[in-house]
Amino acid sequence: MSAQSGSKKQRVAILGSTGSIGVSTLEVLALHPNRFEVFALTASTQVDKLLQQCVQFRPAFAVMATCEHGQELARRCKALGLPTRVLCGSAEITAMARHEQVDVVMAAIVGAAGLASCLAAARAGKRLLLANKEALVVGGNYFLQAVASGGAKLLPIDSEHSAVFQSLPDDQATWAAQIDKIILTASGGPFRQRDPASFADITPDQACAHPNWVMGRKISVDSATMMNKALEVIEAHYLFGVAPGQIEVVIHPQSVIHSMVQYLDHSVIAQLGTPDMKVPIAYGLSWPQRMASGAGALDFRAMAGLTFEALDANGHRARFPGLALAWSVLAAPAGTTAVLNAANEVAVAAFLGSQIRFDQMHAVNLETLSSVQPAAPGSLEDLLELDAQSRDAACRVVARLAH
Repeated sequence: MSAQSGSKKQRVAILGSTGSIGVSTLEVLALHPNRFEVFALTASTQVDKLLQQCVQFRPAFAVMATCEHGQELARRCKALGLPTRVLCGSAEITAMARHEQVDVVMAAIVGAAGLASCLAAARAGKRLLLANKEALVVGGNYFLQAVASGGAKLLPIDSEHSAVFQSLPDDQATWAAQIDKIILTASGGPFRQRDPASFADITPDQACAHPNWVMGRKISVDSATMMNKALEVIEAHYLFGVAPGQIEVVIHPQSVIHSMVQYLDHSVIAQLGTPDMKVPIAYGLSWPQRMASGAGALDFRAMAGLTFEALDANGHRARFPGLALAWSVLAAPAGTTAVLNAANEVAVAAFLGSQIRFDQMHAVNLETLSSVQPAAPGSLEDLLELDAQSRDAACRVVARLAH
């Protein structure tokens, strides 16, 4: 029996606890101390923030990605008399994902770096709350095979995919026979109405100033280019088993409707809510029931209106050329989605580091896709090798553009 039926607390491991998703997850868990126990927290470099979390939640384990940061955290935890055992390294992060005492894993490590721990949680049969879209974008069918073989329950945490999941029937076996198409909504980010001719002048701070959501810098840039939506199209294909042609994207600036499912009878079921990640997080934690999330409620009386814009209207194709790559890579040989993901991570990092311009990120993605010819990955090692090869190719493009 589970915490959902009140018998025992569910033990939660949060991979990436100092990022925006991790912080929101802890805020939700703090509302339900009788249902959940924070068992493990992991972080990359933010020692101060992870220490504060250890003080508040007193997890059994805390893991830093590097031993330098781990030693500092261990020293400070010891000085405060905390019971938390501090570990370090990627292998220990992966060990937390499959730990026998863990019931729920929140996978919130950004990028391909979170792939190994996601696979470990899947193979160990955990309730896997997937906030790391790259696990599916990079891992594809290989990752889904790990979920199936381990008997894990995969629950999407991206607001769009959670919305689709909430709009689908409980019986997954009936999805293919009922779905006409999935409609992912996109805010359009901070540059929805900006002249593409001025994109060369966009600064990292401008790109990270999202009008609706509070997110980390990498995903904020992805939202500004709408590459996040390209990755979400790929993720939706794998999560829901629909053909790429059954996935549509529509711009919805208010971010109130988080996504929709159109059925064969042409009825549409949508999930609405405030733009707050605590809603999909709470649903993932409590599924198939619901519980308080701490997010604000929608006030329909205060809404000026809900609007939608087609991608073919208002110059959006020119503003967001990267979005079309989603369908291109899904039609390409297996592994091509991993190449796109790696190229985009390199491009975004180069832009945030002021090595290339905002409008050059798409060129990095295109050139990397044309230069790397992937073979179908059959193991984690294959995926990591393909990721490394793609990053090397993308770095060469960045180096050329930076001169």
